[in-house]
Amino acid sequence: MTLTQKDFEQIEKILEEKLNEKLKSLPTKEEFFSKMDEVIGELKTTREEQTSLSRQVSNHEDRLKVFERISSSS
Repeated sequence: MTLTQKDFEQIEKILEEKLNEKLKSLPTKEEFFSKMDEVIGELKTTREEQTSLSRQVSNHEDRLKVFERISSSS
């Protein structure tokens, strides 16, 4: 049994319907990039906060070492 042109058209129609149904749930290009901008902004903020906190921790460690030296010499 060979497939006819009508069979191919029917298969194409079914595949197109299934594909459209699956693609319907995906975001549009604009929605995707908008969400990615939001995520990247949050990531940038988090990294900046982490850098700031690292500096504060380093400063506190340095100050504690000074206090420890003073305490041990007394």
